[in-house]
Amino acid sequence: QVQLVESGGGLVQAGGSLRLSCVASGRVFSNYVMGWFRRAPGKERELVGRTSTTGDSSYYAEFVKGRFTISRDNAKNTAYLHMNNLKPEDTALYYCAAALYGSGPNFGYWGQGTQVTVSS
Repeated sequence: QVQLVESGGGLVQAGGSLRLSCVASGRVFSNYVMGWFRRAPGKERELVGRTSTTGDSSYYAEFVKGRFTISRDNAKNTAYLHMNNLKPEDTALYYCAAALYGSGPNFGYWGQGTQVTVSS
């Protein structure tokens, strides 16, 4: 089992920045692909981006490209979501998720989420 705990959410004005953190415990963190997802009110959960086990390769959804960056520190068992130039439409509950490398495309472990609210 992998336990994930997010933090760093909050209220920010449009154009501002936030950094979300996701601390993992329970297994070898560097064996897991890490992803960030979000769910806005009234919408389905969507993938924001994901990063490889080493952090050398990342994928981002089109709507965050150039604004959000995912990084990870395997020595600290922590993944990050750096969010810049935030927009009101970025308001959502943000989740981190983990997938064991080689186990397939589905993320099997999820955090509880941290709320991000962007005011206009």
